[in-house]
Amino acid sequence: MRHPDRRFFIMGAAALTAFPVRAQPVTWDAVARDAAALEQCHAILVHQHGAPVVSEVFRGPQMGRTVPVKSVSKTIVAALMGAALDRGEISSPQARLADLAPALIPRGADPRVGAITVENLVTMQAGLERTSGANYGGWVSSANWVSNALARPFVAEPGSQMLYSTGSFHVLGAVLTEVSGQSLLSLARQRIGAPLGIDIPAWTRDPQGRYLGGNEMSLSLPDMVRFGEMYRQNGLWNDARVLSSDWVDASFQPVTRSPWSGLRYGYGWFLGVSGGDAYALARGYGGQIICVVPQLGLTIAITSDPTRPARSGGYFGDLMQLIEQTILPVARSVS
Repeated sequence: MRHPDRRFFIMGAAALTAFPVRAQPVTWDAVARDAAALEQCHAILVHQHGAPVVSEVFRGPQMGRTVPVKSVSKTIVAALMGAALDRGEISSPQARLADLAPALIPRGADPRVGAITVENLVTMQAGLERTSGANYGGWVSSANWVSNALARPFVAEPGSQMLYSTGSFHVLGAVLTEVSGQSLLSLARQRIGAPLGIDIPAWTRDPQGRYLGGNEMSLSLPDMVRFGEMYRQNGLWNDARVLSSDWVDASFQPVTRSPWSGLRYGYGWFLGVSGGDAYALARGYGGQIICVVPQLGLTIAITSDPTRPARSGGYFGDLMQLIEQTILPVARSVS
């Protein structure tokens, strides 16, 4: 595993949006009020230094119910890649598909497919045509999701740019299954769920029976906070090691950048900075959020209507304003 330097979460000039700074002091009550005013927002749970400071359900399922977290699933799968590296099942992030799981490569695939690394997959820089967006329906209607993703044409060189694609994470999940001999569900339950004390229900499987990597997992808000807190504490939960600190450090190093939000992206986490405080963000369709701000001892979980989009210029922008201009200022004032 690489040993990154400590310049973590560096943001470039193309940051999201310069939100106006509030003139008045804000409080934890203001966080709940501002979140409630967002009609797509279902619930919010905020912990600072390990203790809950905001816990509100505005609409939708109750706090302890599992809910679809959509592409937050990608961050869970990224954590499972870290667990495989920690166990030596994968030698390094530069390990190649041809060496780890050659049986996954479809006949007639471009020769470059075998050279795709697990780092390319976890940072969505495989270079293959995307399976997300307008291509998603056709992809999940195909007879073999792994083969379909890997048989797509290259639209960029591997490692050259971020192409947001659930197919990359589904291939990564299939690699993890190959190298461990266990299903992605078993890995998630044993390596994340059991040590964190959280329930991970079974979710969607592809025609070959592989669990979908990168979408359709469900967690409760407290589960989301536990996962974020484990990363905030450098891979520890209740003084037990879940992931290595090396993996957490590497996850929070920028490798690429989202062409849509402008946020940098590491190993399964979007990375930003606001007011000098770096944060890591797991993001799912509709506005499902886990946000970790290590310098402030802060972990934020937000669930939202999973049937409506949350774009950077709309509801996702509102959520970023809530985080950057309401939650972070309060956390700074009391930390």
